[in-house]
Amino acid sequence: MNADSPWLLGLDLGATRLKALCITADGREIERTTAPSNTADWQDSARQCVASLIAEHGTPHAIGVAAPGLPSADESRIARMPGRLAGLEGLDWREFLGFSKPVPVLNDAHAALLGEVWMGAAKGGRDVVMLTLGTGVGGAALCDGHLLRGSIGRAGHFGHLSIHADGPPDIVNTPGSLEDAVGNHSLPARSGGRFHSTFDLVAAANQGDAAAAAIWHTSIRDLAAGITSLINAFDPALVLLGGGICEAGDDLFIPLRHEMDRVEWRPGDHSVPIVRATLGEWAGTYGAAFRALNHLSTP
Repeated sequence: MNADSPWLLGLDLGATRLKALCITADGREIERTTAPSNTADWQDSARQCVASLIAEHGTPHAIGVAAPGLPSADESRIARMPGRLAGLEGLDWREFLGFSKPVPVLNDAHAALLGEVWMGAAKGGRDVVMLTLGTGVGGAALCDGHLLRGSIGRAGHFGHLSIHADGPPDIVNTPGSLEDAVGNHSLPARSGGRFHSTFDLVAAANQGDAAAAAIWHTSIRDLAAGITSLINAFDPALVLLGGGICEAGDDLFIPLRHEMDRVEWRPGDHSVPIVRATLGEWAGTYGAAFRALNHLSTP
């Protein structure tokens, strides 16, 4: 790259990999790469990854980071992320990378939504709710064009909505949570040990396994309950679904639409489209880069 072509660097730190995206402000991708993050020296690996990209393309105009946990109020670090990615909690990324400008740090689900709004399935949207469906359930909301963070950065943890008041507590003590009802992590318990992934569950249901079909139907019903609650709370123009469970495709979206026909409040017959996110596992890098670009003018 040259001085007339400034570029942005978006980093997304996950449990196994750091994903890095080099992209211009108008959305032209330059390079994407990864580095391991599931080792004790993940910080060295991350620093070397960034240094290599800078050596190849020059100094980026801005850098943004997406990571699990609750970001600090000034977005300089992840303030709370106990028990995972040792060394992440409290790490000041500007100092860590030796960068001359602020490096905003976002929750990874928040970043994924921003990425989809910038360059993905919700491009240009101002009122969007996103759910990420995988091992657990994450989420984020954009309201009147503003990312909803909340007082301590907790907003968007939609997996911890309570959909069964008498259900057992989840990892944050929410009774009968959406995450426990839908996430892959609870599938062995929900299936009596028969299934460990939604992919296998849906395959069995499609092969005529009545028990598997019943479990999948319950998951769809519970997901619809969570989504309709979010629609009532935020009145979005669009609901985005991302994450590995969306690989089920029509086996997810068709019955989900049928269930929404039953439970969604639709004033004037207005229904909210539910669509699949398009940026996949790289959505967080897009969102981190986008936040970095805007952070320079609106800190």
